[in-house]
Amino acid sequence: MKGYNVLEKRKIEHLLISLKLYNEEWKRTSTLFDEVHLIHNAVPEMNLDDVDTSTVFLDHDLKAPIIVEGMTGGFKLAKKLNGIIASAVEELGLGMGVGSQRAALENPELAETFKVVRERAPTAFLIGNIGATQVVMDYSLEDLIKLVEMINANALAVHFNPLQECIQLEGEPMFKGVGEKLKELCHNINKPIIAKETGCGFSKDDVIKLIATGVKAFDVSGAGGTSFALIEGLRAKMYGDMLRYEIGKTFTDWGIPTVLSILEVRSVSKDIPLIASGGVRTGIEVAKAIALGADVAGIGLPVLKYAIERGVEGVKYYLNKVILELKITMFLVGASSISELKEKPVVLSQRIINWLKQRGITLKGC
Repeated sequence: MKGYNVLEKRKIEHLLISLKLYNEEWKRTSTLFDEVHLIHNAVPEMNLDDVDTSTVFLDHDLKAPIIVEGMTGGFKLAKKLNGIIASAVEELGLGMGVGSQRAALENPELAETFKVVRERAPTAFLIGNIGATQVVMDYSLEDLIKLVEMINANALAVHFNPLQECIQLEGEPMFKGVGEKLKELCHNINKPIIAKETGCGFSKDDVIKLIATGVKAFDVSGAGGTSFALIEGLRAKMYGDMLRYEIGKTFTDWGIPTVLSILEVRSVSKDIPLIASGGVRTGIEVAKAIALGADVAGIGLPVLKYAIERGVEGVKYYLNKVILELKITMFLVGASSISELKEKPVVLSQRIINWLKQRGITLKGC
């Protein structure tokens, strides 16, 4: 990949390996959505057309509780991909994030690969993105404010990826002092900060610490979706580093499954805005996530796959499918609105109940 710097090459490699794993349906740990059951209502006393999927997230109206997760940016092809996704999101009235904007701070010419999202989605809910290690190590407050201004973001995600940093060839597993730096950022930026995991989930203990810094929302990104331990291990293998490859395989299933992370986060606060992501693929899973306590669901890799293979129409097709699946699920449980869906009962497996008991988390009906 001549002509690309280290960051650009890494982003391209992440993209290619992710798509390879998706297409091969690589075995991964379970999100545990299959161990959450909604109660079928055979007498819904409404019409399907009565179901309203709209909601409000961080003071922004969404036509459905779906945010396309931040995945890409920082290399030339990413401009096209982000533009495709943004166009679909704008038309469907959803939200989206971008991948880490670090590359644009290091090379301002790459800012256009991120700016395109606001150009294509002038009214959508957009989330900027930077790593927690960069907040600690590299950049000033002025730099971080530039990230928000770059896409006129409605919020800024600070992503926490300690496992990925440990395995990545160029990794920087340096998080000491992140709490104080995050406090400073939350205090001085006029947009809400979203703490975002990257495939291993948050625990209730994490949430308590992060709320104290001023974080306004969480994106769980639980285990069961894309494994960056595996991705970084496979990248290492490409460069002949078999030690990191083997370690990546060891930690492939590490983390808190998405369902359990939703419950962990929600046990701390019933009000803090919560994005459920990490292996969410269908409208039924979106409905389950919301019934468990999430406000919206985040979907990533499938959207990227459709963007590459079928462009804007492909992304719209996939997202419309998920939205219709959600609407049908709401109809089948007798929920005419997202607020009603949040009140619907769920039946949990003994595995989930045992986790909750050991973690001291009490839910109604458990």
